[in-house]
Amino acid sequence: MKNYFSSDFKLGVLGGGQLGRMLLTETQKYDIYTAILDASPEAPCAQICNEFHVGNLLDYNAVYNFGKLVDVLTIEIEHVNIEALHQLEKEGLKIYPQPSVIETIQHKGKQKDFFVQHGIPTSPHKRFIDKTSLLSYVTENTVDFPFVWKSAQFGYDGTGVKVVRTNDDLEQLADTECIIEELIPFKNELAVIVARNAHGEIKTYPVVEMEFHPEANQVEYVICPARIDETVSIKAREVALKVAESFKHVGLLAVEMFQTKDDEILVNEVAPRTHNSGHYSIEASYTSQFEQHLRTVLNLPLGNTDSKVAGIMVNLVGEEGFTGDVVYENIEKVMEIAGVTPHIYGKKTTKPFRKMGHVTIVDADIDKARQIAEKVKKTIRVISK
Repeated sequence: MKNYFSSDFKLGVLGGGQLGRMLLTETQKYDIYTAILDASPEAPCAQICNEFHVGNLLDYNAVYNFGKLVDVLTIEIEHVNIEALHQLEKEGLKIYPQPSVIETIQHKGKQKDFFVQHGIPTSPHKRFIDKTSLLSYVTENTVDFPFVWKSAQFGYDGTGVKVVRTNDDLEQLADTECIIEELIPFKNELAVIVARNAHGEIKTYPVVEMEFHPEANQVEYVICPARIDETVSIKAREVALKVAESFKHVGLLAVEMFQTKDDEILVNEVAPRTHNSGHYSIEASYTSQFEQHLRTVLNLPLGNTDSKVAGIMVNLVGEEGFTGDVVYENIEKVMEIAGVTPHIYGKKTTKPFRKMGHVTIVDADIDKARQIAEKVKKTIRVISK
């Protein structure tokens, strides 16, 4: 096995946001030398990695030249130049998750087609090359409102996803390649993170339940374990494993799902990386998702995915009406509560709904943890000076 620790080995990461920052906690724990590429000189990782390079992740040359500097390349965001990754892989660089996996997942249309081709349960969908073709399809066919519209690429944190309820809503959509999906009436939104290394060793984390902010379409709370029947939990983990086995990815795969009214599990979408739904694992699990990501891409034995204690994650996002230098109001008040740990992402500027940090609440009693989470959410404010 290669010596990754306290050596000249260099791990490259495409993306220097908060996911990269939390990954660096683990690389520092193991003394693994890390190089980061990000477009912003103020990225959360900039001051704390071993080596920081400024470059556009969608630019072929920036990604290719960065890849030539490292021994293994991984990602913390899937919006990267895929042609550069294919070329680097051809030249022998180990890239995890594999470029073919990233290419399928970074395009919502290809991702949904992949689910259908592999018999993975998902909501019915149609693909369109642009807004004109979508409008003519809706005009010529019986399409039931409401339905979900998704931009085929570059959507994140609630952008690029709209619920279309009327013809007026249709007119407001961006002119871009897109998909439309049936709107699923669901009981719960669930997620399972699957870890897989190059040896094919595979493990799933417990099923989590996600509660969303109604306007921002962002996750507000992640609850682990999900408050669902054991039979539904088993089914969700089985579906997530099927998705991972179908992709044969190396790395982490976050599988977001709907639990329907009839307790069926439908896959909504997947992310080939560490994910918001796994942040609770830093405090609540034997092996955090970030340590597990390292283990997968370096082909090390996988860690224990069980939880030590119930955990709830609260996202800290910029409050509406505030833009500028960030202030975390009342943070000391939530730190007085037992089992509460804030994580600040290092973004100096706040704006409405921008993800600025999260807070983990751990407690033996999930219901008590949920009550504390509510209190934390109401107490802490992310505002500007």
